[in-house]
Amino acid sequence: MNITTRDVPPRSAWTLEQAGIHPLLARLYAARGVTGMDELDDALSKLLPPSSLLGAPEAAVLLADAFAKNKKLCIVADYDCDGATACAVALRGLRLLGAKNVAYLVPDRVVDGYGLTAPIAQRVFDSGAEVLITVDNGIASMDGVAHAKALGLQVLVTDHHLPATNRKTGAVELPGADVIVKPNQPGCAFV
Repeated sequence: MNITTRDVPPRSAWTLEQAGIHPLLARLYAARGVTGMDELDDALSKLLPPSSLLGAPEAAVLLADAFAKNKKLCIVADYDCDGATACAVALRGLRLLGAKNVAYLVPDRVVDGYGLTAPIAQRVFDSGAEVLITVDNGIASMDGVAHAKALGLQVLVTDHHLPATNRKTGAVELPGADVIVKPNQPGCAFV
């Protein structure tokens, strides 16, 4: 295990403490570059607008069309904490928005591997789903997305992981999904 020690700028830590931040938190924040309370303001007005998340408007249209046509949706989630949480939020949110036909699949990483693989796409297709939605995976799943598309599935990738890069050129490679919603993808202002 490698433990990294960070310098704590005393003036920043002191400023945060004077503003009422607990001394331990003040040191942690200061070590991470926070210099004042304005940087800790979490009011709604400080949040980035959802429209700055590349692909979000297109995802809304894809989902609204799927709801209107009563298409069967299948969420493919990762098994870990953020994947399970994303799956639960997506399932509940889609149902609250009017989706009548939503299922989910959480692959076994030992048996199925990581991400959206071609066999997972096949299972989604065989289940009768028409729209495949990834949560917490999919951004580097070139083959899985390609297989899903070849089967005729609409694919919406939502992920926060790093995309694949071309080993020769170093260029970012994105899967051929209908829509990709992912912060930090090329052209996305949601940073």
